[in-house]
Amino acid sequence: MKIVILSRNSKLYSTRRLVESAKERGHEVSVIDHTKCNILIEGGNPKIQYNGEELSDFDALIPRIGASVTFFGTAVVRQFEVMNVFCANGSQSIVRSRDKLRSLQIISQLGIGIPKTIFANHPKDNDVEGIIKQLGKPPLIIKILEGTQGLGVVLAETQKAAKSVIEAFSGLKANILIQEFIKEAGGADIRAFVVDGKVVGSMKRQGKEGDFRSNLHRGGFATIIELSKEEEEAAIGAAKAMELKVAGVDILQSSRGPLILEVNSSPGLQGIETATKLDIAGEIISFLERNILKGKHNDEI
Repeated sequence: MKIVILSRNSKLYSTRRLVESAKERGHEVSVIDHTKCNILIEGGNPKIQYNGEELSDFDALIPRIGASVTFFGTAVVRQFEVMNVFCANGSQSIVRSRDKLRSLQIISQLGIGIPKTIFANHPKDNDVEGIIKQLGKPPLIIKILEGTQGLGVVLAETQKAAKSVIEAFSGLKANILIQEFIKEAGGADIRAFVVDGKVVGSMKRQGKEGDFRSNLHRGGFATIIELSKEEEEAAIGAAKAMELKVAGVDILQSSRGPLILEVNSSPGLQGIETATKLDIAGEIISFLERNILKGKHNDEI
């Protein structure tokens, strides 16, 4: 099987592990920087060029698309789709998952638990007070829609602080989500790694002392955890809602059950493999093998 991995840096842990795992199973694998691809659009003859050469004859694609290049990166994935290459995650599912507001709307429609959330279009003074009242007493979480890895997320511990932060972001014309703070989570969340409708690994991430964010990039640490049946069902349901076959689902443990924070379409492997000692990269390659052997192809663009 010929596999292409879209990644801007072949030295990243996740990319290296996917390459290692594919080669161990006897597959041919190439790492392509999607930002350096040219898309050739022609009736009945779609092509992709990379460094002046045409890419062809690939069986499967693993997209590792960074948030900052979502538009172009998903255009490249879409081109592979029209070339009938099997994609671990489709272009539309990646786009859907990158829109935090849209993701929460889709997940909530299916009855899966999420933190109570409000999205408002640059609210004015009176609106701000009404928003805070609807979410209950502070603390509140205020997020910039485009933020990643814990950046652009603020904990407002008082009503005055919440009002000031919301007004400041509104003044910058930033799109924000305002969410209830789940105190009982204790600054921790769960990352469930879902591959092909199955949780293949899970870890609990704890923020460093004094930080409510549990992101490992922000200095948090991770330990292995066994999910409850309810948590596992929520993770699988959230990935399915986003139509993602490979996903990192972030979950808060609350007094009313698991709450979905986010569904990541390019989840990192280092934290989950280090915490669980599991071969998550191998699970992804096995998923590709099963689908290529079945002769599956992308049904839609």
